[in-house]
Amino acid sequence: MHSLHSKLSSFLILLTVCHHTSIAEPSKPSEKPNVLLIICDDLNDFITGLGGHPQAQTPHLERFAESAVTFRHAYSNNPVCAPSRASLFTGIYSQTSVNLFWDKWYNNTILKNSKTMMEFFRENGYHVVGSGKNEHEHRREDWHEYAHKTDYGPYWFDGAARTANPWVPEPINSIGCIDGSFGPLRMDHDGQPQGAGWKLHWGKEALLNFTEGSKRDRTPDEINADWASQRLQEFARASRNDPQPFFLSVGFVRPHTPLHAPQKYFDRFPMDSLELPPHLEDDAADTHLQSVSTPSDKGYKYFRMLQEAYPDPELGVKEFLQAYLACVAAVDDCIGQVLDTLEHSSLRDNTIVIITSDHGWDMGQKEYLFKNTLWEGSARIPMYIRAPGNSATGATTLQPVSLIDLYPTLVDLCGLQGDTRKNDLGVTLDGHSLRPLLQDPSNGKWDGPEGALTMRFAGPQTKNDIHKQHWSYRTERYRYIRYNNGKEELYDHQQDPYEFKNLASFSKYKDIKAQHRNAIEAMLKAPELKSKSENEPAVKDASYWKNLHFKNHPEADLNGDDTLTWKEFRTHKAANPN
Repeated sequence: MHSLHSKLSSFLILLTVCHHTSIAEPSKPSEKPNVLLIICDDLNDFITGLGGHPQAQTPHLERFAESAVTFRHAYSNNPVCAPSRASLFTGIYSQTSVNLFWDKWYNNTILKNSKTMMEFFRENGYHVVGSGKNEHEHRREDWHEYAHKTDYGPYWFDGAARTANPWVPEPINSIGCIDGSFGPLRMDHDGQPQGAGWKLHWGKEALLNFTEGSKRDRTPDEINADWASQRLQEFARASRNDPQPFFLSVGFVRPHTPLHAPQKYFDRFPMDSLELPPHLEDDAADTHLQSVSTPSDKGYKYFRMLQEAYPDPELGVKEFLQAYLACVAAVDDCIGQVLDTLEHSSLRDNTIVIITSDHGWDMGQKEYLFKNTLWEGSARIPMYIRAPGNSATGATTLQPVSLIDLYPTLVDLCGLQGDTRKNDLGVTLDGHSLRPLLQDPSNGKWDGPEGALTMRFAGPQTKNDIHKQHWSYRTERYRYIRYNNGKEELYDHQQDPYEFKNLASFSKYKDIKAQHRNAIEAMLKAPELKSKSENEPAVKDASYWKNLHFKNHPEADLNGDDTLTWKEFRTHKAANPN
């Protein structure tokens, strides 16, 4: 009996082992995380929970923050679209590449010889897809597939050409169909010529229907949200059999001007209860941007024109503010649609999500209505990161960081291998991985700088000399600004969160100014000190730079003897300062 029982037990054990062996899934290589990058355009801190405006309505971002790390002090490295996005997607500072303003980044010697974020992910086996506004100058070859190009519409079409919304009064209307246009997508075309209405880039012939309560046409951001949601669903289905990870980047254009959205979003912000952002009379008096600006500077010009367009100067700012908040609410809904798709899929626990913006927007503070300042309004951006298994939940970090840090963070979190340079003409990444701050937002030992560096281009007359640009350095407590004419601004954010009082002229802050000024100088020296390869010296002599110039510009060899003389070098540089 005992023997029979023993044999039966052995048989059952063997059967169990065989059964489990037969149903066990085949071994797979360790899965790399997917990446979902969502980037908005001109989105400042008018977001629920960030404190930019008390009436902001961004419930989807607020809900996402509960599962992510919020970077409370995140900043753009250059508060204008083109160079900001170039530094984000290449991981290289403007002062390193000397890609300072509206230059085509892919023609820049350093940037075109360095791998974009998308190229590096492709190299590491990722399927790389995108849609909307990512790079400012779109380069198709960076992506495996790209759905929709940037479209800032809808625009008003007067029957002959695209113009500003006719319900916007002069003179702000005269700015044109982008920066001079705001208001709801209304369909009551009373008093408008035959054939007038709304159009997109993608629908050059047909007028669009935006009547609520019907099957209305979708806005560009809604189209991109639909596409991203569909693509996530496809990735989820494919992941059952295909372990290939994906990198998906969705670029929403709102709240970039023109500030148009369906009427329902405007209804959320009634004019009679709308609050202007905190402002101070004569707030521009102790600032110095005007001392290095021209009368045509867009920010000052737009603010004056907006005030002149309405009988009450504050009414114009309120009208614009209402449109901005409406567009923020609209893009929040688009973000929510994409996030909801991810949350209800099998991809949620293996997908890193980053939500951010290229720069902010000044809403009339300091008599300025635009981007491209070194103040908090233009420089500060939202940044939320959720990295399953590598990030805290619903936490906030106060460490100042910037867009330059996103590329190295993803390299670290995704375990990407290889050189981010294409060759020795490229450079290594400037930023630092945010992983320590994701894992321990309060006390993480981050190896990045104490503050965040932001640059404002000073104009072509500077001949791209980085020491002749305008710079700001934001630490947790202070913002220091140095203009190229030597003027300074210093704000204590602990006591003055709206930057009302410039402390730079007070002697008690001499040491604070010096510390921040020295930090800027140290970061501006970084390109000269950075080693580009193991075989190159950290500090290069004059001959190196002459030879590098010859390599990039063989036409500088005027006599064709395959040697670049110093005379030929100086002649070519003088004729081609950029």
